[in-house]
Amino acid sequence: MSTNSAQAAPADGSREGAPAARQLRVILIAVSMALMAVIASVSGLNVAQTQMAVDFDTSHDTVLWIINIYTLALAALLLPLGAIGDRLGRKPMLIAGLAVFGVSNVVAALAPTAEVLIGARVASGIGAATIMPITLAVITSTFPEEQRGKAIGVWTGVAGGGGILGMFLSALLVDVADWRWLFALPIALIVVAMAMTLTSVPNSRERSGHAFDTIGALISIVAVAALIFCLQEGPERGWSATATLVSLAVGLLAAAGFVSWELRRRDASLLDVRLFRDRGLAGGSITLLVVFGVQSGIFVVLFPFLQAVVDWSALLSAAALMPMAVAMMMASGLAPRLAVRAGPRSTMSAGIVLTGVGLALMALLVSVDGGYLSILPGIVVMGFGMGLAMVPSTEAITLSLPREKQGVASALNDVTREFGTALGIAMLGAILTAGYRNAIDDRLDGMPEETAGPAREGIATALEAAGGAGSRAQDLVDAARQSYIDGWQQAMWAGVAVMAVLFVYIALRGPKNSVPAATSNEAEDTEVVAAR
Repeated sequence: MSTNSAQAAPADGSREGAPAARQLRVILIAVSMALMAVIASVSGLNVAQTQMAVDFDTSHDTVLWIINIYTLALAALLLPLGAIGDRLGRKPMLIAGLAVFGVSNVVAALAPTAEVLIGARVASGIGAATIMPITLAVITSTFPEEQRGKAIGVWTGVAGGGGILGMFLSALLVDVADWRWLFALPIALIVVAMAMTLTSVPNSRERSGHAFDTIGALISIVAVAALIFCLQEGPERGWSATATLVSLAVGLLAAAGFVSWELRRRDASLLDVRLFRDRGLAGGSITLLVVFGVQSGIFVVLFPFLQAVVDWSALLSAAALMPMAVAMMMASGLAPRLAVRAGPRSTMSAGIVLTGVGLALMALLVSVDGGYLSILPGIVVMGFGMGLAMVPSTEAITLSLPREKQGVASALNDVTREFGTALGIAMLGAILTAGYRNAIDDRLDGMPEETAGPAREGIATALEAAGGAGSRAQDLVDAARQSYIDGWQQAMWAGVAVMAVLFVYIALRGPKNSVPAATSNEAEDTEVVAAR
């Protein structure tokens, strides 16, 4: 690798060309706003499924494609675009990603047909895949070591809590305006982030002596796209459906092919898979996979609870998640200091334990009569635990790869989150559905089949069927709500079991309780041009 380069210096001015403290704050705000726009777009359209189906006169499957195609494009392209950003320069890649993302959201807001909207969402996913890894790479390649942990904590808090805030603002916009206004928030964030990026964000890039790993990039796209498609479509189509099984087979074969190819490429690889022997990289990746899986799975089971059991509106249900977002962001700010004092493994372990305790509280305290207050303590504790676990995990991943590969490190961090999200939704959703159906079967004795049949499908159809159940209507409502609680508890205990296994793994194989020092040759690996 070529070494004709210079590194961004600390903000105290000890090196010529270093970003000043004020510029570092602007950089952090810029990348945080760009990240918020990407994260808010992941789940924002979920609250407008009915309105989109009516406006476009289209099927539920098409609406799901409008929602899921963004995540599919985002996840599949993260690793290749992160690597390209390392080579071409992170600032120009961030500007390009912001431009594509902003324009595609404008097109989406004005889309006359579902097909145009799907195309715009694909373009948005491409822009998001360009933005997301670059935001973290800008932090790790620009901030001095003593401030990097705090900046990563802010980034992680936005990545974790931004989705919750996005859901709340999306529900608010749908409630008071039209679903097309959902795109106004990311557009506004992108405009501000673009202005700050042009004036304050420095450029950094890799000086590589080998060709780009095009074959590895293409194989990674196939592997990630196929596996994410399988996890997204499995709950809808069925896990034994042909499309589900084919996508799973293609994904696994492509993943195996990617590993084999990258092992042969060695130093010229897109991602050196041998680095997963490193305790920090492996432990951080597994922790993020599990924590984001649990968080996303909780969202899937929580909204039906709030809307069907507690009988709240979509807006109020989204607002109910805000305590989790606040707790997560508070913990994300505390985690860097705690990691310095106690070590990253201890901090991750504490976060994992608290996340498991939060899940256990939601399993033990939840009740129909207790409503939202019965799960609030668990939500807060779990949010705080996730914030503690995510920050040192993210930093462990970025520290495991050299400075010139921070786009790849950031992309790997993001791909892990996306896989965790899809896996958690599929698994916890399936556990709750199975638990609900088993529980309600025992409560439908004597109920006519025309009423019992829809009730078995889910709590929403059960409450709808209660309207035609006559004198048994209240019995059916009570049975459906209590059955949902039973399924909920099974899903929570499954989450507790997963967190217990993760705790044992991190306690034995997590990153060492030490703060890695910056390597002495980092300045030789990265070219940084401060953009004043």
